[in-house]
Amino acid sequence: MLKYVFFDMDGTLLPMVLEEFVAAYFSSLSKYLAPHGYKKDELVTAMWKGTVAMTLNDGSRTNSEAFWQVMEGVFGQKAREDEVIMNEYYASAFDEVRAVCGFDPLVAPTIKALKAMGLKLVLASNPFFPEIGQRARLKWTGADPEDFMMFTSYELMHFSKPNPRYFGEILSLIGASPEECLMVGNDVGEDMIANTLGIDVFLNPTCLINKNGENISRYPHGDFNALLDYVKSKLR
Repeated sequence: MLKYVFFDMDGTLLPMVLEEFVAAYFSSLSKYLAPHGYKKDELVTAMWKGTVAMTLNDGSRTNSEAFWQVMEGVFGQKAREDEVIMNEYYASAFDEVRAVCGFDPLVAPTIKALKAMGLKLVLASNPFFPEIGQRARLKWTGADPEDFMMFTSYELMHFSKPNPRYFGEILSLIGASPEECLMVGNDVGEDMIANTLGIDVFLNPTCLINKNGENISRYPHGDFNALLDYVKSKLR
């Protein structure tokens, strides 16, 4: 029986054009870190390299360790010492990036409805941010972070989407079997791959990403009202 629902963030709980979000995020972060000696072009290049390192992580280290190893390679030990400054950014100026994101009024009531059904929720957003950053973005959706039992942050995780081992790690951390879980996301390549582990999936096509042009009719799909109907059908 269904016990857990995993939610993607970007384009699912938080409507966005990913390229616009990334541009606004890097611009905001660069401005915040400039007084501490970081030049925008060099910082953005290092951030991208760090993101690639997290994407390719083989499980031998946390995503945080993979990211900061890259940052130290570019900026030296100073980068790791300035991690606290970056966390201060996520607790403050990061909020200005919200302006380039959309808002779906169905998100908060959907989360509450699923909780009322007795389901446990996991924020299964690609773990490229610390937990403080994941929590901040979740608040932008109108949802209550306390309704989620776990956030896949870069401190916690050893893999990233689209590696199926990312979903396997979630299962291990929460002690669940694939048959007890449902993954909800907007990216066919990154989110629907959970199905290869036996995890049920639901595609939200509002901000659809389908790089390989798959026929999405093979997946249950629709908005959050359709998701609730689907979940109710699974609980009967």
